[in-house]
Amino acid sequence: MHGLKEIIREAESLPVEERAVIIDYLLRSLNPSLPDVDREWAKVARRRLAELRSGSIRPIPGNEVFENIRKRFEK
Repeated sequence: MHGLKEIIREAESLPVEERAVIIDYLLRSLNPSLPDVDREWAKVARRRLAELRSGSIRPIPGNEVFENIRKRFEK
């Protein structure tokens, strides 16, 4: 069995794409997906995309969103 330090050293030597796959796999193992929840989020995402495309809602730039959050917590 490989020791933790050896596993980390080996992983660090891999190409970035392979390291990303390993990270994704490990994160999913800590927080497995819930198919029902994933389906609901997909519905929300499709609805919001349709709203954006139809012009019924206005997108807000990320920097504006974060500025509003900062202001809210400065109080």
